Amino acid sequence: MGPFPHDAPPARIGKDNPAGTDGFEFVEFAHPEPEKLAQLFTRMGYVAVAKHRTKDVTIWRQGDINYVVNAEPGSHAMKFVDKHGPCAASMAWRVVDAKHAFDHAVAKGAMPYEGADKALDVPAIIGIGGSLLYFIETYGKKGSAYDAEFEWLGARDPRPEGVGFYYLDHLTHNVYRGQMDKWWDFYRNLFGFKQIHFFDIDGKITGLVSRAITSPCGKIRIPLNESKDETSQIAEYLKKYNGEGIQHIAVGTDEIYTATDRLAENGLKFMPGPPETYYDMSYD
Repeated sequence: MGPFPHDAPPARIGKDNPAGTDGFEFVEFAHPEPEKLAQLFTRMGYVAVAKHRTKDVTIWRQGDINYVVNAEPGSHAMKFVDKHGPCAASMAWRVVDAKHAFDHAVAKGAMPYEGADKALDVPAIIGIGGSLLYFIETYGKKGSAYDAEFEWLGARDPRPEGVGFYYLDHLTHNVYRGQMDKWWDFYRNLFGFKQIHFFDIDGKITGLVSRAITSPCGKIRIPLNESKDETSQIAEYLKKYNGEGIQHIAVGTDEIYTATDRLAENGLKFMPGPPETYYDMSYD
């Protein structure tokens, strides 16, 4: 699956990594009632660490995970809300050279996004479902991507411990039936992604196909999910969301039980577990 983001070697541009990918930088969220995101992220251990100097955009952080909450009227993210409701409107990747990554992607067929309504003034292309894919070259020892446009709300570039989450492990794409190969080709041809797992699952009621792919740097993981019918959870998502998009985000922690306890203490509600008979049947 590749190295964990926190201990992987620095990326280099080359034949195996033509765009110079080097991990996730942020996921951008938007909501018709942005204060609900603030409440949710607080319960999850994230802290508001910076605000944009001229836009209603806030950086929420925990460990090395950045969530951008965009509430700026007329922004790409808020237009995305008009179509999809609460959403992940974009993601950003760390790259060795942002201009190189952008130029390489466009040369390979990506659609550039030049609008002035972006969350940050950095290169971006059109991604899954019309979301944006940003390229960020300022991170780690090179500084912070947020210094130029944001004001820190406390210490500069902090790493709040929160409940113990500290890296973004993967995020998924739910795609329409017949579109998986399109998005597999997008990531493979533009950025050199490789397949690490392929699942073709048939249940008693419904089925799905899932292709897990990873970037050349090993730090960006994206499972692509496609339904086999119109009754699956994937099909339900596509209907309610009104399109393809980022369906879930997974984060990493070294202490999962401690993190879970802290989330519960913060008032976060969990999905109910399966009945005891589920575990009995799993051994049959």
